[in-house]
Amino acid sequence: MTDIRDSSLSIKARLGRLGLIALIPAFALATACSDGSDSTSTSAEAPSSAFPDKPATGSPIRIGLINPEGGPAVSQPSNREAAEAVVAYANANLGGIAGHPVELVACASKEDPASNRDCANKMVEAKVSAVVVTATAYGDTMVPIIAGAGIPYLTPAGVSGAEMTTPNAFTLTGGFAGTLKSMASYAGSKGYKKVTAFVTDSGAAAPTAKAMGGPAFGAAGIDLQVVPVPLGTPDATPQVSSGISKDVGAIAVIGDATMCTSVLKALGTLGASQDKMLIQPCLDPATIEAVGDAIEGAHVFTTADLVSDDAEAVLYRSVMKKYAPKTDIAGYTYTGYQGMLGLVRAAQGVTGEPTAAAVSTAIKTATNVSLPAGHGITFSCNGSSMSILPAICSTQLVTVTISDGKPSDPQITK
Repeated sequence: MTDIRDSSLSIKARLGRLGLIALIPAFALATACSDGSDSTSTSAEAPSSAFPDKPATGSPIRIGLINPEGGPAVSQPSNREAAEAVVAYANANLGGIAGHPVELVACASKEDPASNRDCANKMVEAKVSAVVVTATAYGDTMVPIIAGAGIPYLTPAGVSGAEMTTPNAFTLTGGFAGTLKSMASYAGSKGYKKVTAFVTDSGAAAPTAKAMGGPAFGAAGIDLQVVPVPLGTPDATPQVSSGISKDVGAIAVIGDATMCTSVLKALGTLGASQDKMLIQPCLDPATIEAVGDAIEGAHVFTTADLVSDDAEAVLYRSVMKKYAPKTDIAGYTYTGYQGMLGLVRAAQGVTGEPTAAAVSTAIKTATNVSLPAGHGITFSCNGSSMSILPAICSTQLVTVTISDGKPSDPQITK
């Protein structure tokens, strides 16, 4: 059994106190509201070589999937459908995982401690060789159970401290920490010396932004000012006015779609000319319609490119068209695809019986693995991406620029 008790627990404890879980509604779940029309903005399809006739013929490998479904506040069945599409694709066209057909063991969590704990225990009882978690606010509940049983826990974007620090946990992208680091890198490349972040005043979101964003921006020579915006604020003009002095080169908006609407409207009303750095919820169609030109030219930091002619974006749309044609591929659907195909790619080096230990070793030793739908981002889960958060496998993000109200020109930000 993997011993998860190490010095990283102190980091995990600090992250837990900062309340990273509170950020889930603002970041992950609000993504489901993004504009579905953009997901089919190009007709490009993957070449036939991406679908070779290569069925898996070995002994099965059981892979777990935990996805929020059926809860009173959160239900994202399309994430599961995307993961199921990847399983069908891998088993028919990629030889499964190292020749072993994937047998999926799925569990629907209701995003509460009891049901998420039950799902984690179900994975241990099913003796799966790895678990993919699409999105959750309860990583701190599940990781100790799953990773503690020696089973790799993999998620496309971790939020909790346990998901970012625990041995045998793997977070493919940088999550909130990676977003802040990428924003800092971008702002530094533009020569900005001061940035204001407008952050939803929910739980510990603002303290987290200060604690994690301050060092990230400071390393780039930038002074970060965090301005909290109370939840449900219909007019954020007073808060925005206080944060857009002439020496501020750029602003960041970190919150849900409603908060983003309020801040962007205020920026437009005040005639603010600062560069804008946003997160995915700001692409809510209602937000884009409400704020008009105030969002033009803004840069949105996300973990996937679903709309361009990049080979990974085209493959995403093509796999979903072939194996889940009725599933809406916009919003947060891609997390099921990104997490499951990320595991399939990272675990191809498995040798011998595909046990949990063998899969864990394969993931840890795979380097520069292409992130599914990642526009060229690669990940390595060897602890080298961010030393203070060793479970993070990449800190790169996809940055898109808003043009005519739509994401365009995807770029990789380190």
